[in-house]
Amino acid sequence: MPEAADIVFLFDVDNTLLDNDRVQADLGKHLLDSYGTEVRDRFWAIFEQLRAELGYADYLGTLERYRLEAMHHPKLLRIANWLIDYNFRERLYPNAIEVVKAAQKVGVTAILSDGDAVFQPRKIEKSGLWPVFGENVLIYIHKELELVDVETHFPARRYVMIDDKLRILDAIKRVWGDRVTTVFPRQGHYATDPKQLAAYPPADFTVEHVGDLLKYDLAALANRR
Repeated sequence: MPEAADIVFLFDVDNTLLDNDRVQADLGKHLLDSYGTEVRDRFWAIFEQLRAELGYADYLGTLERYRLEAMHHPKLLRIANWLIDYNFRERLYPNAIEVVKAAQKVGVTAILSDGDAVFQPRKIEKSGLWPVFGENVLIYIHKELELVDVETHFPARRYVMIDDKLRILDAIKRVWGDRVTTVFPRQGHYATDPKQLAAYPPADFTVEHVGDLLKYDLAALANRR
């Protein structure tokens, strides 16, 4: 086990460092423009069905399942090329990388994300995030259930978890208690959903945009109770 750090900053990716809502909007437009309303609507229906089954967004899995029912529609296969070649770097939130670099001056930084084993790593690589974090990238199916493993990779006295989902922040807070400071950037559809906001307690710290963290003393923020 590596030596324990004083502070470890854990960053979610989708709608925390990267505007995934805009990625989905771009995909929806591409599907509509290239394949029509029926294909677009069916793709998203399978996508939501698969997300309910797996617990995470699986774009390539959606395409695989769609292929089984549209085997004689070979043009659909080019959707995979669009997904893999998408310029995720353009969808990073303003100052997202600068915030990570600021945190690196205070402690260890790592990505803590949910997702599949192909598209999510590709997204992190193509966005330019992976090189910034080095090899400090963890991708699970349900990250809030993997905190023992997180501690194995990144033992620390204190953790800071930055995530756009109050559900995730609350689950992590329940396990780590005062050892973690939860930070909630109000970005993306989960972070502005009234039902989600009402269902869970507030985070320890809330900002409107992840880039706003540059205004704060991150060492002091990490030691908030």
